[in-house]
Amino acid sequence: MRRVESLSKRTGDDKMVSMGNEQGRGGAVRGYFAASRDPFTSAVLLVPLFVFYQLGILATGNLRNGVDFVTTTLFTVVNGSVSAYLVFNVVVLAGFAIALVALRTKGHFEARIVPLMMLECMAYALVFGGVVVALVRGLGLGGLLGVGLAADAPGTMGLIDKVVMSAGAGLYEEIVFRLVLMGGLFWLGLKVMAMPRFVAAALALVISSVVFSAVHHISEPFTVSAFTFRLFAGAVFAGLYHTRGLAVAAYTHAFYDVWIMVFRGE
Repeated sequence: MRRVESLSKRTGDDKMVSMGNEQGRGGAVRGYFAASRDPFTSAVLLVPLFVFYQLGILATGNLRNGVDFVTTTLFTVVNGSVSAYLVFNVVVLAGFAIALVALRTKGHFEARIVPLMMLECMAYALVFGGVVVALVRGLGLGGLLGVGLAADAPGTMGLIDKVVMSAGAGLYEEIVFRLVLMGGLFWLGLKVMAMPRFVAAALALVISSVVFSAVHHISEPFTVSAFTFRLFAGAVFAGLYHTRGLAVAAYTHAFYDVWIMVFRGE
């Protein structure tokens, strides 16, 4: 009888330990997702992307991302002066550092999660195109994809050019279309126009995704397949931005463009 009671107690203890381990793992996962989505963490992680892209512009002969209005305007103002360009970027970084110090009280940066975040972004990038195509086809719009997506950049671009352009796309397109445009439209619909939260969010997502897709055709011939793919790609990036934060969306975008332009040669 005592042996039975001992075995029963041991079994109960094992179950409690197992449940504790599961709760611990669940808490660790939730902690990672919360920490990696933190706005302060996003702001810190955008700094190396900004530095790499801005220096990369010099290495590629002033090749810039299409929505990089700041750098385009800057080069016009300084008349192509490299020294003035560098001084301006140092000032921008100093301002960015001040902003980070101010935001420090509202968030916490954990360097140990950065490698895992980069792996997460790479994983998203590898499946991104398939997810977009599946979404389009799932809505019965697969016929609009036609024969595929037109290439973003001419085939004469070198490896460094493609990597720099990819970094610029991840940085500026996510800031412009997701943070500023989608966020601004959502705020306008919710606070100014008093729309229901879901309606404001849906309109912000749709409008920002349409503009995101359309802007690419300023310098590229319009095709229904390319526009459709980018429209839904914008929506997926918007969902990623909303659920995982700006840094994850930006690095996923950059890694996806590297995967497409460098490894697949599209």
